[in-house]
Amino acid sequence: MTQGLTGCAPGSYHAQVVRFDPYYISGSKEDQEILRQLFVLLAKETENQEADTGEQETREPQDTAAYNEVEFAVVREIANRYIRLQEYGKLINFLTARTNRNPQDPYNAYYLLMVGYGYIQQEAYPVAALYFDVIIKNYPDLMVEGQSIHLACLNQLITLVDNPEQEVKYYEELIARFSDFLDLGMAYFMLGQAYEQIGDWNGAIQSYTQYLPYRGTIIPGFPNADNYAKQLVDFNQSPKDWTFENLNSLVNAVKGALADGSSVRLRQYQAKVNFFARSWEQADTDDAGMAEFNLADFMRGNQIHYADVLDTSSNATEAYLRTSGWDQFISTWYFYFRKIYFPLNPDIHGRWEWAGVYYGEKF
Repeated sequence: MTQGLTGCAPGSYHAQVVRFDPYYISGSKEDQEILRQLFVLLAKETENQEADTGEQETREPQDTAAYNEVEFAVVREIANRYIRLQEYGKLINFLTARTNRNPQDPYNAYYLLMVGYGYIQQEAYPVAALYFDVIIKNYPDLMVEGQSIHLACLNQLITLVDNPEQEVKYYEELIARFSDFLDLGMAYFMLGQAYEQIGDWNGAIQSYTQYLPYRGTIIPGFPNADNYAKQLVDFNQSPKDWTFENLNSLVNAVKGALADGSSVRLRQYQAKVNFFARSWEQADTDDAGMAEFNLADFMRGNQIHYADVLDTSSNATEAYLRTSGWDQFISTWYFYFRKIYFPLNPDIHGRWEWAGVYYGEKF
């Protein structure tokens, strides 16, 4: 575009009659000359459009489209030059003035997208988000170089907004309209997070269920995303009949089973989903479980001992009970109890469960 424009003669008719607002002509001498020529060409295209206004009934639709495309190319070149010059204020003023004068311009969605970009560069993020939201709500989608304007706006909005209700809306629209262009694992997990923040646990569970086929997705800031989603979904689908109303009742029941040497009762108290058995060195994301061995094998012939009181590291949501006598190689096991966080079911939320075992001495 620029090479063709530099061939325009400065003394041409349009260069003589077009009056430029000095505000919009900036940069080096070369930049200024190119901007003048661009505004000349833009004025010429505008004249052509206005001169033919009375001939719309006879004009072929493709001819109208051709005029629009030429005008769009010129406006876009002006906008891109402002971006290269980092003249974001001029970019914003030029494009907003144009959309206000031409409310029916089919390219207004793109121009307002550029306005939003300009505000981002000025770190006026809430204003940028308003423009992106306006485009989504009030302008039909537009494809520019094979890219959807609405998709670009939604991708910006999910990074700019700090309102979980809006995040839910934007993620749902992204998934519904642009699933072929998304990392769906990321989208479903973040939708679940947004649902949690607004207290919609049914929506959260549904989103995490949809996330599970995409396990292994890297979610920035959520290294334990796979286990987090799976545990919530599995717990939701379970009978939850192993839970206790409070920590004391649970600990006393476990101690009674140990004192009686009853592996059957211990199995009843053990969580039926998300139960783990790991060493202290293993990461919390390790999915190790108790299914591969039988508690009775470790209790048979052994006298299991337990501490009178919980470990000092216990707190209001987690507790540890030291036990010993299990095995000649690893005699000490710490039983891990936790308070259940499950707001979806108020009858279960806040109860306690025996959730796992840590092998070896605590350090």
